[in-house]
Amino acid sequence: MPYVNIQITKGATREQKAQLVKDVTDSLVRVLGKKPEHTHVVIQEINEDDWGFSGLLTDEWKKLK
Repeated sequence: MPYVNIQITKGATREQKAQLVKDVTDSLVRVLGKKPEHTHVVIQEINEDDWGFSGLLTDEWKKLK
């Protein structure tokens, strides 16, 4: 039973999340032969001030762009 956890910063639409779930499921079916009804995909949205990289929180990094 595949379990996929996708973590993204907040802001994706419902349609974008649905497309991610479909595409990830389709890939597991195609590449590994997994059954879609046994495939779980969880999307976790993280606040930008709770996600850091390159020494900065994401909201601060975006201000520099």
